[in-house]
Amino acid sequence: MKGRHSSIRSAIALILVAAIVLGFGYILYDIQIVNHEYYISRNNAVSTYTVPIEAARGDIVDRNGNTLVTNRLANSIILDAAYFPPRSENAARNKILYNLIKLFEKSDEEYVNNLPLALKNNKVVFTDDEDAVAVMKGPGAFNVQSYATAQNCFDVMVELYGLEDYSVKDALKIGGIRYELTLRMFSIENRITIADDVSNETVAAIKEDQVSYRGADVKAVSFREYTDSTLAPHILGTVRKINADEYETLKESGYGISDMIGGSGIESAMESVLRGTPGELTITIDNEGNVTEEVTKAPVKGNTVVLTIDKDLQRVAQEELKNVCVDANRTQGAGAVVLQKVHTGEVLCAASYPTYDIYDYYNNYSKLANDPMQPMYNRFALGLYAPGSTFKPAMACAALEEGAITEDTTFACQKTFIYYDHPFECLQLKHGNGSRLSVTRALRDSCNTFFYNCAIKLGIAKMNEYASMFGLGEKTGVEISEAAGVLAGPASAEKYNKTWRPGDTVQSAIGQSDNLFTPLQLANYCATIANGGTRYELHLVKAIIDSSTGSVDDTNIVVAEELPISDKTYSIVKTGMRRVATETDIRHIYNPLEVDVACKTGTSTVQRNGKKANNGFLISFAPYKNPEIAIASAIEWAGSGTSTSSITAALIDYYYSNNTDEPPAQQTGTLLD
Repeated sequence: MKGRHSSIRSAIALILVAAIVLGFGYILYDIQIVNHEYYISRNNAVSTYTVPIEAARGDIVDRNGNTLVTNRLANSIILDAAYFPPRSENAARNKILYNLIKLFEKSDEEYVNNLPLALKNNKVVFTDDEDAVAVMKGPGAFNVQSYATAQNCFDVMVELYGLEDYSVKDALKIGGIRYELTLRMFSIENRITIADDVSNETVAAIKEDQVSYRGADVKAVSFREYTDSTLAPHILGTVRKINADEYETLKESGYGISDMIGGSGIESAMESVLRGTPGELTITIDNEGNVTEEVTKAPVKGNTVVLTIDKDLQRVAQEELKNVCVDANRTQGAGAVVLQKVHTGEVLCAASYPTYDIYDYYNNYSKLANDPMQPMYNRFALGLYAPGSTFKPAMACAALEEGAITEDTTFACQKTFIYYDHPFECLQLKHGNGSRLSVTRALRDSCNTFFYNCAIKLGIAKMNEYASMFGLGEKTGVEISEAAGVLAGPASAEKYNKTWRPGDTVQSAIGQSDNLFTPLQLANYCATIANGGTRYELHLVKAIIDSSTGSVDDTNIVVAEELPISDKTYSIVKTGMRRVATETDIRHIYNPLEVDVACKTGTSTVQRNGKKANNGFLISFAPYKNPEIAIASAIEWAGSGTSTSSITAALIDYYYSNNTDEPPAQQTGTLLD
């Protein structure tokens, strides 16, 4: 009996051994024969990642091919998650960042810190950026209650990032970089820049010590460079890092969380053209942690944007504008000037004063932003001004075309015009009581009484119909940000919670009341009169040059409206404007010029610091018989439009004394012919 049980146990044991051997044999067969390639691939490569390679932005040049904005290469310090300790190793991360901070501070390098916490009088406080504080408290960062104090946020940060062993001062510095990694979604696919434009010494230190600075690397980055950083800053604009909202919108278009984007001006308006095509870097990490990198797609630089402006004419405009503004008021002088081609809508120069240096925008933004004179404010595109008597040519066109007056119609100027028992003044002292003026003389002398009469005959609806034809009170179509302005009327009165009265119509006829236009609008309105009734959309971009092929795509000239106004009406109005240039005090400014000029001055009264002051305006075109250019200037504190005429004269003189369309400085095909 005993032997029988022993035999059964032996048999069972043999069966189990056989089963195990067969099982291992099957597994070996599966690994080595059936799924050999699969297991080999898993053994040799654990993971592969794709990292975008930044593409350089395209250049911006003037109409003659002269470079205005280009790029320079510089070194930035990035953190690379393929080599940097993982999030679970807080102590290792913090030690490396502390080493980097000490290196940056020793070399006087700026490094990232957007954490809205600061140390003040040994107390942790919020910075003044309320929006940044709200983001920090949100679910994407520290996830605390909205009423959490600065100390509460600091305590959460210390616990989250394991900063208990550091002083408050150092914890805020390290935490600032850790916070940036959180906000910018640091990962192998998303390297984060922590210091820009660093010195060669800093680069060498990091390259030579990959233990202390593990995960930190050097990245060659293109930074915007300006041939003259004071030239046309309101036109060129700025670049900045993409914000979170923009990233959510643009990430499907290939933008990364750390990408640069146009912030204003042409940089913003032409973002899709200037932005290049990013390349791709493929990173492979094998099962032993070895990292290999390969550029699998080369980046492509952005296209070149050719502007309509002439850099030398732009410089003259800026210098002359500054001189006139300072003469008008040394401490508060401000204004704008625009010069355009009358048959294309091309803006040849546009200046705003006070102005700024674009490098100051990047290096000293807070000072610029807090300047009470608002140098970053674009007065030629965004500044809204009551145009004064520069509105009268439009009124004359309307009255003539509607039959309210003829070329020979005269009105008596009695100095004081009574309408609904309310007196409206005419300030032309040269008129005796009862002087009768025709439309051309009324334009020459800027007689308010004449245009009060026109307003009564036309009514505000018809007045505004013609003003709208000239593009007054609406955007010009220029690529950069601009204001629409306001046409005075019942609609504007309702907007401002006022009641439109008959006297407002009278005031509107001389460019007062609620009328508010930009210098861009005034220039284009003048150009429309000059060319005989074709209003063009204004543009600052002349063409695009493809960086890959060199092909040129000319910007199409766009007609906004063909005005249904007769040549005879334009001839009469232009005659009146010519008389302003030849028969008034302004003639000594224009007589020495090589070409004949026609113009209209304007003055509007505004309240400044509780006191009344006059702004001066001037719209001009030249040559009188075959117009090519139109100019509008608006000078705050100028006293009168006549005092602004030196700007116009200087620009006309320069334009006709110098070839503004000289041969291009670079190969641009037939673009600039």
